[in-house]
Amino acid sequence: MDRRHLLVGGAALSAFAALLPLHSAAAAPARSAAAPPSGAAIIRDLRRVADHWIGAHTDPGDNGWANATFFSGLLALHRLTGSPRYLAYARGWAEKHAYGLRGGVTTRHADNHNAGQAYLDLYEIEPEEQKLAAIEESLHRMVYTDQPAKHDDWWWDDALHMAMPPFARIGALRKDPQYWQKLYALYDHTKRTEGGPGLYDAGTGLWYRDKRFLPGGIVSPTGRPVIWSRGNGWVAGGHVKTLKALPRSERHTAEYRETLTRLVTALATVQRTDGFWNVNLADPGHLPGPETSGTSFFLYGTAYAIRARLVDRSAFLPVAVRAWHGLVTTAVHPDGFLGYVQKVGDRPESNQPVTYDSTSDFGVGAFLLAGTELARLAR
Repeated sequence: MDRRHLLVGGAALSAFAALLPLHSAAAAPARSAAAPPSGAAIIRDLRRVADHWIGAHTDPGDNGWANATFFSGLLALHRLTGSPRYLAYARGWAEKHAYGLRGGVTTRHADNHNAGQAYLDLYEIEPEEQKLAAIEESLHRMVYTDQPAKHDDWWWDDALHMAMPPFARIGALRKDPQYWQKLYALYDHTKRTEGGPGLYDAGTGLWYRDKRFLPGGIVSPTGRPVIWSRGNGWVAGGHVKTLKALPRSERHTAEYRETLTRLVTALATVQRTDGFWNVNLADPGHLPGPETSGTSFFLYGTAYAIRARLVDRSAFLPVAVRAWHGLVTTAVHPDGFLGYVQKVGDRPESNQPVTYDSTSDFGVGAFLLAGTELARLAR
């Protein structure tokens, strides 16, 4: 038997499944919660947060993965509201960087491909081929000319959010399924091979951040596994964006749908009663407290799963509503500043303590993605 799995009561559970805390929120999604907010109310809060960030950052910043995540969220809000201000700010950012990638077109690093998501968004709004020149050439090299048989580039779970969606979207735009096949080969390595067994734990539906955290590796101070919240948030976001781009008929779409469903279902059992998720999903005592970025991505994944009918609306809408309520009442300041964001890192201990005044561009982007998806549910 695989060392990562135990047979308990006739059901296959991961070695850490029995350790996953069942928070007081309940072991299954609650069916009662506050009524979902109206779409208009959600949009008001989204605008408040977006407007604060833009007002505080007259320079739109670099084109690295963190800031690119903000622009992915901002352009989602533009699609929802049609605000010319948001489009102009995003366009100015992309033009500042000439629609280029960090590392140039030869880069294989998933983080560097994240900016391509916003470039694709801008292309869809105002189609001009130069907007896609860099991201398309970089992915084309990986698919066709630069070690096309090399599939181990995505060695950490964050990479699924950064690079899955560009492969899916370029394949759809160019009607070239080779991009989808390369996407799956990279994904499959991360899921089932990286570090030996892969970063995905089939017993729980959750993901390890990278091979250092696999069984036998890094654990929490109390000896529990480390299942990083935002790492799983990146996984959720990557699956949502990929599924939005792929046709149902694509051969791997069913697996992506099933994997997101299992993740969303697992997350519902460990949501805190205040709507947030802990930074370590497997140990509620490990640096406890609200954290916005992981919670926002989990809300994004849950709201999409409801809209796509991957999960039951009546069971999972309370999860989404509770998360949104926690975010807007606890993390959003009166002026629109977004707090409780764990800054750049790779584990629960990174950039602690997380406070009311902790923020970051990618956290704001995650919040905007979450809210836009929930607003579409409210319509």
